[in-house]
Amino acid sequence: MNEKKTTTNKNNIINEFSLISQIKQQTNLIHKNNIKGIGDDAAVSKIGDEYLVVSKDMLTEGIHFDLTYTPLKHLGYKSVVSNISDIAAMNVKPKSILISLAISAKMNKDHVMEFYKGVFLACKNYNIDLIGGDTTSSLTGFTISVTIFGSEKDKNKIVYRDTAKEGDLIFVTGDFGGAYLGLQILEREKNIFLNHPESQPVLDNYDYVVERQLKPEARTDIVDFFKKHKIKPTSMIDVSDGISSDLMHICSSSRVGCDIYISKIPVHTETIKVAQELNINEMTSALNGGEDYELLFTVNPKHLNLLLEKGFSSLGAIRKEEDGCNIILENQEKKSLISMGWQNKI
Repeated sequence: MNEKKTTTNKNNIINEFSLISQIKQQTNLIHKNNIKGIGDDAAVSKIGDEYLVVSKDMLTEGIHFDLTYTPLKHLGYKSVVSNISDIAAMNVKPKSILISLAISAKMNKDHVMEFYKGVFLACKNYNIDLIGGDTTSSLTGFTISVTIFGSEKDKNKIVYRDTAKEGDLIFVTGDFGGAYLGLQILEREKNIFLNHPESQPVLDNYDYVVERQLKPEARTDIVDFFKKHKIKPTSMIDVSDGISSDLMHICSSSRVGCDIYISKIPVHTETIKVAQELNINEMTSALNGGEDYELLFTVNPKHLNLLLEKGFSSLGAIRKEEDGCNIILENQEKKSLISMGWQNKI
Protein backbone atom coordinates (compact mmCIF):
# COMPACT_ATOMS: atom_id res chain seq x y z
CA MET A 1 0.00 0.00 0.00
CA ASN A 2 1.67 3.17 -1.15
CA GLU A 3 1.73 6.17 1.15
CA LYS A 4 0.53 8.94 -1.13
CA LYS A 5 -1.36 12.18 -0.91
CA THR A 6 -5.10 11.85 -0.22
CA THR A 7 -7.90 13.98 1.25
CA THR A 8 -11.43 13.62 2.60
CA ASN A 9 -14.00 15.29 4.85
CA LYS A 10 -12.53 17.85 7.24
CA ASN A 11 -14.52 16.30 10.08
CA ASN A 12 -12.60 13.06 9.73
CA ILE A 13 -8.95 14.15 9.77
CA ILE A 14 -6.44 11.34 10.13
CA ASN A 15 -2.73 11.35 9.40
CA GLU A 16 -2.27 9.00 6.43
CA PHE A 17 0.75 7.17 7.80
CA SER A 18 -1.14 6.55 11.06
CA LEU A 19 -4.09 5.16 9.12
CA ILE A 20 -1.87 2.79 7.15
CA SER A 21 -0.27 1.67 10.41
CA GLN A 22 -3.71 0.91 11.86
CA ILE A 23 -4.69 -1.08 8.79
CA LYS A 24 -1.40 -2.99 8.92
CA GLN A 25 -1.91 -3.88 12.59
CA GLN A 26 -5.25 -5.49 11.77
CA THR A 27 -3.98 -7.36 8.70
CA ASN A 28 -2.65 -10.89 9.12
CA LEU A 29 -1.06 -12.85 6.29
CA ILE A 30 -2.65 -16.30 6.35
CA HIS A 31 -1.01 -17.73 3.22
CA LYS A 32 2.59 -18.78 3.69
CA ASN A 33 3.52 -17.78 0.14
CA ASN A 34 2.87 -14.11 1.01
CA ILE A 35 6.24 -12.99 2.37
CA LYS A 36 5.78 -9.22 2.78
CA GLY A 37 2.51 -7.34 3.03
CA ILE A 38 1.62 -3.76 3.94
CA GLY A 39 4.44 -1.50 5.11
CA ASP A 40 7.11 -1.52 2.41
CA ASP A 41 7.58 -0.09 -1.08
CA ALA A 42 6.13 -3.30 -2.51
CA ALA A 43 4.58 -6.59 -1.46
CA VAL A 44 6.39 -9.91 -1.98
CA SER A 45 4.80 -13.32 -2.69
CA LYS A 46 6.38 -16.63 -3.62
CA ILE A 47 4.95 -17.90 -6.92
CA GLY A 48 6.49 -21.20 -8.03
CA ASP A 49 10.27 -20.84 -8.07
CA GLU A 50 10.25 -17.02 -8.07
CA TYR A 51 9.34 -14.20 -5.72
CA LEU A 52 6.81 -11.79 -7.18
CA VAL A 53 7.31 -8.15 -6.15
CA VAL A 54 4.19 -6.00 -6.60
CA SER A 55 3.40 -2.33 -5.99
CA LYS A 56 0.12 -0.45 -6.38
CA ASP A 57 -0.41 3.29 -6.79
CA MET A 58 -3.28 5.65 -7.52
CA LEU A 59 -2.97 9.18 -8.90
CA THR A 60 -5.92 11.60 -8.88
CA GLU A 61 -6.38 14.90 -10.66
CA GLY A 62 -6.24 17.86 -8.33
CA ILE A 63 -4.36 15.89 -5.69
CA HIS A 64 -1.34 14.35 -7.39
CA PHE A 65 -1.30 16.35 -10.62
CA ASP A 66 -2.70 19.48 -12.22
CA LEU A 67 -3.52 19.26 -15.91
CA THR A 68 -3.18 23.05 -16.18
CA TYR A 69 0.59 22.65 -16.39
CA THR A 70 1.19 18.90 -16.65
CA PRO A 71 1.41 17.66 -20.26
CA LEU A 72 -0.44 14.38 -20.65
CA LYS A 73 2.59 12.67 -22.19
CA HIS A 74 4.69 13.67 -19.18
CA LEU A 75 1.94 12.45 -16.86
CA GLY A 76 1.90 9.06 -18.54
CA TYR A 77 5.67 8.80 -18.24
CA LYS A 78 5.71 9.85 -14.59
CA SER A 79 2.87 7.48 -13.70
CA VAL A 80 5.03 4.56 -14.82
CA VAL A 81 8.36 5.83 -13.48
CA SER A 82 7.06 6.58 -9.99
CA ASN A 83 5.95 2.97 -9.70
CA ILE A 84 9.18 1.60 -11.16
CA SER A 85 10.95 3.42 -8.34
CA ASP A 86 8.99 1.41 -5.76
CA ILE A 87 10.16 -1.87 -7.28
CA ALA A 88 13.76 -0.62 -7.53
CA ALA A 89 13.59 0.18 -3.79
CA MET A 90 13.19 -3.57 -3.21
CA ASN A 91 16.44 -4.16 -5.15
CA VAL A 92 14.42 -5.63 -8.02
CA LYS A 93 13.80 -4.51 -11.60
CA PRO A 94 10.20 -4.41 -12.89
CA LYS A 95 8.97 -6.49 -15.81
CA SER A 96 5.30 -5.65 -16.38
CA ILE A 97 2.64 -3.10 -15.56
CA LEU A 98 -1.15 -2.71 -15.49
CA ILE A 99 -2.76 0.71 -15.93
CA SER A 100 -6.41 1.54 -15.30
CA LEU A 101 -7.97 4.93 -16.02
CA ALA A 102 -11.08 6.77 -14.88
CA ILE A 103 -11.57 9.32 -17.67
CA SER A 104 -13.40 12.61 -17.15
CA ALA A 105 -15.84 14.10 -19.67
CA LYS A 106 -13.43 16.90 -20.60
CA MET A 107 -11.04 14.34 -22.12
CA ASN A 108 -11.34 12.70 -25.53
CA LYS A 109 -9.59 9.78 -27.19
CA ASP A 110 -6.70 11.95 -28.41
CA HIS A 111 -6.06 13.10 -24.84
CA VAL A 112 -5.96 9.53 -23.60
CA MET A 113 -3.61 8.43 -26.38
CA GLU A 114 -1.33 11.38 -25.59
CA PHE A 115 -1.14 10.05 -22.02
CA TYR A 116 -0.26 6.61 -23.40
CA LYS A 117 2.57 8.06 -25.48
CA GLY A 118 4.30 8.75 -22.19
CA VAL A 119 3.41 5.32 -20.86
CA PHE A 120 4.83 3.60 -23.95
CA LEU A 121 8.02 5.67 -23.78
CA ALA A 122 8.61 4.81 -20.14
CA CYS A 123 7.95 1.12 -20.80
CA LYS A 124 10.45 1.21 -23.67
CA ASN A 125 13.11 3.07 -21.67
CA TYR A 126 12.85 0.71 -18.70
CA ASN A 127 12.25 -2.51 -20.65
CA ILE A 128 8.88 -3.40 -19.16
CA ASP A 129 5.62 -4.62 -20.72
CA LEU A 130 2.22 -2.98 -20.48
CA ILE A 131 0.05 -6.06 -20.06
CA GLY A 132 -3.42 -4.66 -19.46
CA GLY A 133 -5.69 -2.56 -17.27
CA ASP A 134 -9.17 -1.09 -17.38
CA THR A 135 -10.97 2.10 -18.38
CA THR A 136 -14.11 3.70 -16.99
CA SER A 137 -15.77 7.10 -16.76
CA SER A 138 -15.20 9.64 -14.00
CA LEU A 139 -17.44 12.44 -12.75
CA THR A 140 -14.70 14.07 -10.66
CA GLY A 141 -11.56 14.19 -12.81
CA PHE A 142 -8.86 12.01 -14.33
CA THR A 143 -7.71 9.13 -12.12
CA ILE A 144 -4.83 6.73 -12.82
CA SER A 145 -4.39 3.37 -11.13
CA VAL A 146 -1.10 1.53 -11.63
CA THR A 147 0.00 -1.96 -10.62
CA ILE A 148 3.60 -2.95 -11.34
CA PHE A 149 5.32 -6.32 -11.12
CA GLY A 150 8.89 -7.48 -10.76
CA SER A 151 10.37 -10.84 -9.83
CA GLU A 152 13.48 -12.27 -8.24
CA LYS A 153 14.58 -15.91 -8.01
CA ASP A 154 16.81 -15.39 -4.96
CA LYS A 155 14.74 -14.12 -2.02
CA ASN A 156 17.93 -13.09 -0.22
CA LYS A 157 18.54 -10.35 -2.79
CA ILE A 158 15.26 -8.58 -2.01
CA VAL A 159 15.75 -5.59 0.31
CA TYR A 160 13.19 -4.32 2.83
CA ARG A 161 12.72 -1.28 5.06
CA ASP A 162 12.80 -3.13 8.36
CA THR A 163 16.32 -4.58 8.33
CA ALA A 164 18.61 -1.59 9.04
CA LYS A 165 21.11 -2.21 11.83
CA GLU A 166 22.99 -0.02 14.28
CA GLY A 167 26.29 1.06 12.74
CA ASP A 168 25.05 0.92 9.15
CA LEU A 169 25.85 3.92 6.99
CA ILE A 170 23.05 5.91 5.36
CA PHE A 171 23.47 6.67 1.64
CA VAL A 172 21.37 8.31 -1.06
CA THR A 173 21.48 8.41 -4.82
CA GLY A 174 21.23 11.67 -6.77
CA ASP A 175 20.19 15.05 -5.38
CA PHE A 176 17.13 16.40 -3.62
CA GLY A 177 14.67 19.26 -3.50
CA GLY A 178 14.50 19.86 -7.24
CA ALA A 179 11.08 18.29 -7.82
CA TYR A 180 9.46 20.31 -5.05
CA LEU A 181 10.89 23.57 -6.36
CA GLY A 182 9.84 22.65 -9.88
CA LEU A 183 6.30 22.33 -8.53
CA GLN A 184 6.56 25.78 -6.92
CA ILE A 185 7.62 27.32 -10.25
CA LEU A 186 4.76 25.65 -12.11
CA GLU A 187 2.25 26.77 -9.48
CA ARG A 188 3.61 30.31 -9.66
CA GLU A 189 3.25 30.46 -13.43
CA LYS A 190 -0.26 29.00 -13.19
CA ASN A 191 -1.33 31.72 -10.76
CA ILE A 192 0.15 34.41 -13.00
CA PHE A 193 -1.78 33.00 -15.95
CA LEU A 194 -5.05 32.88 -13.99
CA ASN A 195 -4.67 36.54 -13.12
CA HIS A 196 -3.33 37.55 -16.53
CA PRO A 197 -4.66 35.13 -19.20
CA GLU A 198 -2.79 36.99 -21.92
CA SER A 199 0.57 36.09 -20.36
CA GLN A 200 2.81 33.16 -21.32
CA PRO A 201 4.60 30.95 -18.76
CA VAL A 202 8.26 31.79 -18.19
CA LEU A 203 10.11 28.51 -17.71
CA ASP A 204 13.32 29.01 -19.71
CA ASN A 205 15.56 29.33 -16.66
CA TYR A 206 14.02 26.47 -14.73
CA ASP A 207 14.64 23.45 -16.95
CA TYR A 208 16.31 21.33 -14.28
CA VAL A 209 13.74 21.68 -11.50
CA VAL A 210 10.73 21.57 -13.83
CA GLU A 211 11.99 18.36 -15.42
CA ARG A 212 12.58 16.86 -11.98
CA GLN A 213 8.89 17.50 -11.28
CA LEU A 214 7.31 16.60 -14.62
CA LYS A 215 9.62 13.88 -15.96
CA PRO A 216 11.52 12.13 -13.17
CA GLU A 217 13.61 9.02 -13.73
CA ALA A 218 13.73 5.88 -11.61
CA ARG A 219 17.07 4.58 -10.32
CA THR A 220 16.95 1.03 -11.66
CA ASP A 221 20.64 1.48 -12.49
CA ILE A 222 21.34 1.08 -8.78
CA VAL A 223 19.94 -2.45 -8.83
CA ASP A 224 22.48 -3.29 -11.54
CA PHE A 225 25.24 -1.56 -9.56
CA PHE A 226 24.54 -3.59 -6.42
CA LYS A 227 24.49 -6.82 -8.43
CA LYS A 228 27.77 -6.01 -10.20
CA HIS A 229 29.61 -5.19 -6.97
CA LYS A 230 27.93 -7.90 -4.89
CA ILE A 231 26.49 -5.39 -2.43
CA LYS A 232 23.24 -5.97 -0.60
CA PRO A 233 21.89 -2.92 1.25
CA THR A 234 20.67 -3.68 4.75
CA SER A 235 17.56 -1.61 4.00
CA MET A 236 16.26 0.63 1.22
CA ILE A 237 13.38 2.97 0.40
CA ASP A 238 12.15 5.07 -2.49
CA VAL A 239 12.36 8.78 -1.61
CA SER A 240 8.98 10.03 -2.74
CA ASP A 241 7.93 11.81 0.47
CA GLY A 242 11.19 13.60 1.31
CA ILE A 243 14.38 12.42 3.02
CA SER A 244 13.07 13.10 6.52
CA SER A 245 9.84 11.10 6.19
CA ASP A 246 11.33 8.21 4.26
CA LEU A 247 14.39 7.83 6.48
CA MET A 248 12.10 7.81 9.48
CA HIS A 249 10.04 5.06 7.80
CA ILE A 250 13.19 2.94 7.74
CA CYS A 251 14.03 3.79 11.35
CA SER A 252 10.50 3.09 12.56
CA SER A 253 10.27 -0.20 10.65
CA SER A 254 13.74 -1.32 11.75
CA ARG A 255 13.37 -0.02 15.33
CA VAL A 256 16.54 2.03 15.15
CA GLY A 257 17.58 5.68 15.36
CA CYS A 258 19.82 7.74 13.10
CA ASP A 259 22.17 10.72 12.85
CA ILE A 260 22.43 12.57 9.55
CA TYR A 261 24.42 15.69 8.71
CA ILE A 262 22.66 18.55 6.96
CA SER A 263 25.94 19.48 5.25
CA LYS A 264 26.03 16.11 3.50
CA ILE A 265 22.61 16.31 1.85
CA PRO A 266 23.19 16.64 -1.93
CA VAL A 267 21.40 19.56 -3.61
CA HIS A 268 21.92 20.52 -7.26
CA THR A 269 23.28 24.00 -8.00
CA GLU A 270 20.22 24.78 -10.14
CA THR A 271 17.97 23.80 -7.24
CA ILE A 272 19.87 26.17 -4.96
CA LYS A 273 19.44 29.04 -7.44
CA VAL A 274 15.69 28.53 -7.67
CA ALA A 275 15.37 28.18 -3.89
CA GLN A 276 17.13 31.49 -3.42
CA GLU A 277 14.89 33.17 -5.98
CA LEU A 278 11.76 31.86 -4.27
CA ASN A 279 13.13 32.59 -0.79
CA ILE A 280 12.81 28.93 0.17
CA ASN A 281 15.49 27.15 2.17
CA GLU A 282 16.96 24.53 -0.17
CA MET A 283 17.58 22.11 2.71
CA THR A 284 13.95 22.33 3.76
CA SER A 285 13.01 21.39 0.20
CA ALA A 286 15.51 18.53 0.16
CA LEU A 287 14.38 17.12 3.50
CA ASN A 288 10.65 17.53 3.07
CA GLY A 289 9.84 18.22 -0.59
CA GLY A 290 9.21 14.76 -1.99
CA GLU A 291 8.87 13.34 -5.52
CA ASP A 292 12.61 13.17 -6.19
CA TYR A 293 12.34 9.39 -6.73
CA GLU A 294 15.91 8.77 -5.63
CA LEU A 295 16.79 5.84 -3.36
CA LEU A 296 17.87 5.98 0.26
CA PHE A 297 19.66 2.90 1.55
CA THR A 298 21.72 1.65 4.47
CA VAL A 299 24.83 -0.49 4.11
CA ASN A 300 27.63 -2.11 6.05
CA PRO A 301 30.50 0.41 6.58
CA LYS A 302 32.87 -1.86 4.63
CA HIS A 303 31.33 -0.49 1.42
CA LEU A 304 32.03 3.16 2.28
CA ASN A 305 34.98 3.84 -0.01
CA LEU A 306 33.46 2.16 -3.08
CA LEU A 307 30.15 3.98 -2.69
CA LEU A 308 31.84 7.36 -2.25
CA GLU A 309 34.08 6.66 -5.23
CA LYS A 310 31.02 5.93 -7.37
CA GLY A 311 29.39 9.23 -6.44
CA PHE A 312 26.82 8.24 -3.84
CA SER A 313 26.32 10.57 -0.87
CA SER A 314 26.76 9.42 2.72
CA LEU A 315 24.37 11.26 5.05
CA GLY A 316 25.24 9.67 8.37
CA ALA A 317 24.69 6.46 10.28
CA ILE A 318 22.09 4.28 11.97
CA ARG A 319 22.03 4.49 15.78
CA LYS A 320 20.22 2.75 18.62
CA GLU A 321 16.48 3.26 18.75
CA GLU A 322 16.72 5.07 22.08
CA ASP A 323 19.09 7.64 20.51
CA GLY A 324 16.24 8.88 18.33
CA CYS A 325 16.35 10.27 14.79
CA ASN A 326 18.53 13.35 14.59
CA ILE A 327 19.91 15.89 12.14
CA ILE A 328 23.23 17.59 12.86
CA LEU A 329 23.35 21.22 11.73
CA GLU A 330 26.31 23.17 10.32
CA ASN A 331 27.23 24.38 13.83
CA GLN A 332 27.18 20.75 15.04
CA GLU A 333 23.97 21.30 17.01
CA LYS A 334 21.90 18.13 17.07
CA LYS A 335 18.15 18.43 16.54
CA SER A 336 15.39 15.86 16.26
CA LEU A 337 14.57 14.93 12.69
CA ILE A 338 10.94 15.79 11.98
CA SER A 339 8.85 13.91 9.44
CA MET A 340 7.19 16.67 7.41
CA GLY A 341 7.35 15.55 3.79
CA TRP A 342 4.01 14.78 2.11
CA GLN A 343 2.28 14.08 5.41
CA ASN A 344 -1.30 14.37 4.38
CA LYS A 345 -4.50 14.19 6.29
CA ILE A 346 -7.37 11.97 5.29
